[in-house]
Amino acid sequence: METLFLTPTDENLALAAKALREGQLVGMPTETVYGLGADALNESAVRAIFAAKGRPADNPLIVHVPTIEAAEPLCYIDKRARRVMEHFCPGPLTLLLPKKPIIPQVVNAGLPSVAIRIPSHPVARKLLELSGVPVAAPSANTSGKPSPTTAQHVLDDLSGKLHSVIDGGSCEVGLESTVIDMTREVPTVLRPGGITPDMLLSVLDEVAVAESVLRPLKDGEKALSPGMLYKHYAPKGTLTLVKGEPARVQSLMKRLYHATQQEGKSVQLFAFAEHLPAYEGCNVKCIGSLGQPETIARQLFAVLRQADAEGIDVLYSEVVAAEGVGLAVMNRLSRAAGFRTIDADQEG
Repeated sequence: METLFLTPTDENLALAAKALREGQLVGMPTETVYGLGADALNESAVRAIFAAKGRPADNPLIVHVPTIEAAEPLCYIDKRARRVMEHFCPGPLTLLLPKKPIIPQVVNAGLPSVAIRIPSHPVARKLLELSGVPVAAPSANTSGKPSPTTAQHVLDDLSGKLHSVIDGGSCEVGLESTVIDMTREVPTVLRPGGITPDMLLSVLDEVAVAESVLRPLKDGEKALSPGMLYKHYAPKGTLTLVKGEPARVQSLMKRLYHATQQEGKSVQLFAFAEHLPAYEGCNVKCIGSLGQPETIARQLFAVLRQADAEGIDVLYSEVVAAEGVGLAVMNRLSRAAGFRTIDADQEG
């Protein structure tokens, strides 16, 4: 199959919407990352998503709709959930809500809930409106690899496995949506993203953060949300995180850099803009600014993919405090590294 690369004209969006109605797969831009979309009510189309990505079938999918009204046939929305949706949707937020029987079990891995999202990207919204179907859409990448934030990233991974990809430019947020479980007595963030717990507290009396956000799933523990697998978002090279007091982190990362070079391996450091001068003479990549953590979120996956393109064997990265948007960044970095972390303070 030849994958069509489409600009978001009315004619092309109508073509992609028709493909969705006919059970085909379409790569679509959102404000978070690019999604691999299929009609959520068409079981064979949804199974094609798992096949194209090589994704485990026990990893639930997010269903995208253009409006709250379009979500109502799919799930039960109580007053609390509706208040959250009215405040943050459309936007980078996914709500786990009690599912209605219309949702096929293949979509939500047999769970009693379904993940619902209303994206804010104008191209995604137009496509959803034109298709007239709810669209199940995980990230449009090979399972486990860094998520795609450009249409070219989608083609790099999935060309020939989907009908088309719509080029909506680079994603504004750059990390997948926040997932909040609204079926619990205390709404609980299962996957952090651009909508932070503090932001959610503006409309909820209480918000919890699942302990699994910054740790791997335990043996037998079920993934209640996308993005909870042990190793996810991973580059081909071996990534290790280095935490601790900044000067010690920088000293240790430089020692590791040179030691890795002596082993004959290619190596790259990931550092924040404020710390780049400390790594003079090293192959170092800026991953954003500590003063603007949203810049880290926006370019993290692109930087990981660039390391793959350059064939880097070993990567070492600075870390950011796990608060605000930094919680989402550390969730993705930790899983990209398979939770491999060195404490520079202890090494010192």
